[in-house]
Amino acid sequence: MVWGAAFIVASVWGRGELSGISVPAVAATVGVWVGLRALLGLYPGYGLDNVEELRRQTYTVAASLAITSIFALAFQVGVLLSRLLLGSGFVGLLLLAPLLRHFVKWWMMRGGLWGKPVMVIGAGDIGARLVRALQREWSLGLKPIAVFDNRLAPARGSLEGVPYRGTLTDAMSLARKREADTVVFAMPHARREHLMRFINRASKSFRYVIVIPNMAGITTSAAVARDLAGILGVEIKHNLLNPWIRRIKRALDLLGVVAGGLLISPLVLAIVGLIKLDSSGPVFYTQHRLGKGGNHFRCWKFRTMHVDADWLLTQHLQDNSELRWEWEQDHKLRSDPRVTRAGRFLRATSLDELPQLWNVFRGEMSLVGPRPIVDGEIPKYGKVYKLYQRVTPGITGLWQVSGRNNTTYEERVALDAYYVRNWSVWLDLVILARTVGSTVLRRGAY
Repeated sequence: MVWGAAFIVASVWGRGELSGISVPAVAATVGVWVGLRALLGLYPGYGLDNVEELRRQTYTVAASLAITSIFALAFQVGVLLSRLLLGSGFVGLLLLAPLLRHFVKWWMMRGGLWGKPVMVIGAGDIGARLVRALQREWSLGLKPIAVFDNRLAPARGSLEGVPYRGTLTDAMSLARKREADTVVFAMPHARREHLMRFINRASKSFRYVIVIPNMAGITTSAAVARDLAGILGVEIKHNLLNPWIRRIKRALDLLGVVAGGLLISPLVLAIVGLIKLDSSGPVFYTQHRLGKGGNHFRCWKFRTMHVDADWLLTQHLQDNSELRWEWEQDHKLRSDPRVTRAGRFLRATSLDELPQLWNVFRGEMSLVGPRPIVDGEIPKYGKVYKLYQRVTPGITGLWQVSGRNNTTYEERVALDAYYVRNWSVWLDLVILARTVGSTVLRRGAY
C-alpha cells in the first residue's frame, strides 16, 4: 500500500514516465525490507514493547535504503530510478509502517489471532503487577493463561482474573501438553538456590524462560545482558549522560516548535477569539513551575478558569467535604467550578497547553518530559524529585498517555521516575504518537 502510494506520487509530481526497472527495484527493496524485519524478530514480535519495535522498524528502513542505494550504484542503474519514488516510498515506510503494524495487531487481537499463552510462576505482589501489565499492554502479545505458586494461592482461585492452577510441578505437566512454551518467574525475592532449581526444572518443559530480577527502581528498557567470560552481567545505559542524544532531543524540540507553530497558527487565533467571547479576562495564564535543576520558570497556558478562580474554589471546598478530600488527594477536581465553558473544551482536548511551545522554544520545557510541577508537590515526589530535576518537563509525557487524570498521584510520580530512568529519543517518539490518540479520544482529560 505504501509503495502503491509512492508510485502515484512519482507519477503525478515526477517528470516523465517511470523507467521499466522501477517495479523490479521496488519489489527487490520490499523483499530486503521484509527479510531484515524477520531477522530483527519483528515477525511476530511477541514481547517487544513499542519503543523497541519503533527502533527496529526504523533500522530496517534505513538499512533497506542503504542496500538499495549500494546495489543501484553497483549495477549502474541509479540514473534509471526515480528519486521521488524511492524517497516517498521510504518516508512512507518510516512513518506509516509502525501505525499500520499497530492496527494489524489490534485487528488480529480482536479476532483472537494475536498473542501467545504464557504461564506465570509467583502469585505475590510482583506476579499480580506482571499479570496486570501484560493484560494492559496487549500489544506485547504475551497472554497469561495460568498462575502457579508453591506456597501462595490467590484468593478465590485466581489472580487478576487469571486462574490459579497449582504448583510448579503442575506447570511442568501443562507445558508437556503444549499449552504454553513460555514461563515467567515473578519471584524476585526468592533465594538464589531455590530460583536456580526452579529454572532448571522449567528448562526441561519450556522453550522460553523469563526471570524477573530483583532490580526495583533501576532502568529497564536500556538494560542489556552481557556475557562476561561466562558470568552474567547486566549493562545499564544512562542516555541522559550522552550529550549527542540530548542534542538530538533539543533539535527535535525546535523542529516541532517551528513546524507545529506554523501549522497551528490559525487554530491559536480561533482559540483566542473563543476565550474572549466566553469570559472576561486575559487570554493567557502563567504560573511558576519547577524545571530542570530545580529552577523556576513561567509556564504558559491558555486561560481556562474564571478570573476569580481562587475565591470560587475556596467557596466550593467549604461547602462540600467530599470535594475537599478529592482536592487534597490530587489537587484536581472532576467538576471544577473555576473552569469556564471554553476552558472545559480546551482541557478535554489539551489545547490549553499549546502556548507551552514558547517554553519549549526557550529551552525551559521539552515536547516530551515529566509533568511540570509546583513547589507544593515536591514533598509528594520524595526521593523521585532528584530524578525529576535531571530533565526538563514536557508538554506531554507518560502521564498524559497512561490515563492522565484517571491515574493516582503515586502512579504519576512512578511514571515520571520511569521516564527519567528509561529516557531515549525512541521513547519520546512513541509518547508523541500516543499523545495524538489520547488527545483525539480525550482519554482521562477533564
